[in-house]
Amino acid sequence: MSTWDQRFDTDEYVYGEEPNEFVKQQAHLFKKGMTVLAIAEGEGRNAVWLAEQGLHVEMWDYSQVGLDKATRLAERRGVTLQTRLVDLAEANWPEQAYDAVLCIYGHFPKEVKTAVFTGITRALKPGGYFVTEVYSEEQLAYGTGGPKEKTLLYTAHDFSTFTGSLNTCRLFEGVVERHEGILHQGTSAIIQYIGQKRTNIESSES
Repeated sequence: MSTWDQRFDTDEYVYGEEPNEFVKQQAHLFKKGMTVLAIAEGEGRNAVWLAEQGLHVEMWDYSQVGLDKATRLAERRGVTLQTRLVDLAEANWPEQAYDAVLCIYGHFPKEVKTAVFTGITRALKPGGYFVTEVYSEEQLAYGTGGPKEKTLLYTAHDFSTFTGSLNTCRLFEGVVERHEGILHQGTSAIIQYIGQKRTNIESSES
């Protein structure tokens, strides 16, 4: 059983059953009927909420236990999800398939992070949004959730990767309160990023 399977192998939803607060704040971006991909989505709290808003949601995670819990949560809420067991280090990203890609607290080794960012750019339709909230390197001082290794945390500079393909709509680094299940509790140092994929016209002009 993988580390993530072990973490999720409990009746309790360790990150809670409600969506991340930043995701809820971006509800205006998620229009009914959109196709959304939620990656590293764990037990499905954000994916289920998006489905409740009338979106078509595909969820990727490395844990089958997490995917199964997401399916059960969706059933209890009366919505459906498409779930896929995916190792993001080896993911086969479709081209221009999604209106939005969501990644909440997805923390990866550097080489995987590079592959994920490249994949997100590929997978977004022109005009589509990438929405993420992650822990910054400053989170090590708080210890209220997330990895304990600095290399798995983020800096604002990490998101400069998208400069050539996405227009930055929001880039915020700061401190917020998060109370999500038993594993995200308290004052947290985070980075929030929203990028919109450039249209073909914008790309040709730049």
